[in-house]
Amino acid sequence: MPAYNEEGSVAAVVRRVYESAPPCDVLVIDDGSSDETAVRAREAGAWVVSMPFNLGIGGAVQTGFLFARDHGYQLVAQIDGDGQHDPAILMRLLSKLSSDESLDMVYGSRFLEAERGYRVPLSRRVGIKLFAFSLTRILGQRITDPTSGFRLCNRRAIELFAAEYPQDYPEVEALLMLRSGGFRFAEVAVQMSNRAGGRSSITRLRSGYYMVKVSLALLAGLLRERVKLTGPTLEPQV
Repeated sequence: MPAYNEEGSVAAVVRRVYESAPPCDVLVIDDGSSDETAVRAREAGAWVVSMPFNLGIGGAVQTGFLFARDHGYQLVAQIDGDGQHDPAILMRLLSKLSSDESLDMVYGSRFLEAERGYRVPLSRRVGIKLFAFSLTRILGQRITDPTSGFRLCNRRAIELFAAEYPQDYPEVEALLMLRSGGFRFAEVAVQMSNRAGGRSSITRLRSGYYMVKVSLALLAGLLRERVKLTGPTLEPQV
């Protein structure tokens, strides 16, 4: 559970995980918070890794995967500390992953079915739809919610993400990494709620950077896929 300045919500989320999710350990990655995020998480019963400074979402999530890899965990669920993700729905993700041995990751999609509950702001929705369309074309697989951080990974995906993980706004690039490495993933319909605390890292001022950065990652992914399909061009030997 990556968390940055979410003292107002993290304890309630940790307690909900213990109450409604499948039996699990809860690890909160306190990403250099300046408030009482770490204290509140420990009081709620979570293990806490406190970063000495703010790494950003990519660094915090990779820290969680490193912890899971080094401690022998076979499954890792990623859930936000702001209250947007319902821990009870983790059972739905677990059922999907367990029912198909070919899958390495499943993640929750707000758009796989008719949107209910929290409605994504229009500016964010446009970006998500653009990335979903692009990924669908690149990967040849229907993608509806590529920015979702509500995910469940098996051991193979844990090892991949522990070794390498995108840093800025990583969810879209993570899907490209999985496909490029021969991993398989699927979406599961979920509902999400409004934030109960904290602030989004994608502010109005950073939204332009976000769009450009992720678009460049998609372009790089498209080029990699074309290289894999066509293979290297060799000059004839004389």
